[in-house]
Amino acid sequence: MTSENIIENSQYYIKDEPYYLPTANEVDIFNTALAENIPVLLKGPTGCGKTRFMEYMSWYNKRPLITVACHDDLTTADLVGRYLIQNDSTVWQDGPLTTAVRNGCICYLDEIVEARKDTTVVIHPLCDDRRMLPLEKLGQLLQAPPEFCLTMSYNPGYQSAVKDLKPSTRQRFISIDFSYPNEDLEAQIVHNEAGLEFPTCEHLVKLASMTRNLVGNGLEEGASTRLLVHTAKLIKRGFEPKMACRCAIADVLTDDPETVNLLHEMIETLF
Repeated sequence: MTSENIIENSQYYIKDEPYYLPTANEVDIFNTALAENIPVLLKGPTGCGKTRFMEYMSWYNKRPLITVACHDDLTTADLVGRYLIQNDSTVWQDGPLTTAVRNGCICYLDEIVEARKDTTVVIHPLCDDRRMLPLEKLGQLLQAPPEFCLTMSYNPGYQSAVKDLKPSTRQRFISIDFSYPNEDLEAQIVHNEAGLEFPTCEHLVKLASMTRNLVGNGLEEGASTRLLVHTAKLIKRGFEPKMACRCAIADVLTDDPETVNLLHEMIETLF
């Protein structure tokens, strides 16, 4: 099956509108970047809505979305493609990045800093005025159509000398900063996603804010909006709120006994 057929007959099109509540001007910025063929970098903590935002923008613009979860073992061939043995012969199979370029998709490289730096260099020609993808094994330069858009995300909280974006990569993108929404908006998001009564959602958001204040003082990260939705779903299913908060927030965030006890005390105070 060709990459064109894969796109036409697959789940890459987001058919139903994903729930997304804008918190600033991120939709306008992304749409402008899309119109001007500018790559986009999404920066923000775990579970703050970056992936949901991409799903929403794919649906909003009626563009197929190809997502790549980056990791330490991701190679250039994983992105671009490779020859495979099939029926006693070798055939070329496009990788997700090549498929996206050929078909004018939005390609989303999730947590790009997890990928090896020698892998991400392949995107450089796509991210400037050339908008070309070198297919060295095929001896081709693939020209990206106007519909193609490259988007990457990463969590600055994990930034280090080992895992960081090279300046030569950074300066090919515009950046949209994501953070957790203000308390009213976040409670509304949790309420919509889980169907839990709004006052309890407000208490969950207050708990999340308290955990985020502990970042750098016992926690690497505070409770994400995603964790709040998980907790709300447990409560909606009949779990006692304190138990749900312990299972889905406190015991997820850390294994340190003192910090866990502190989180349990916060839960007792709020619920």
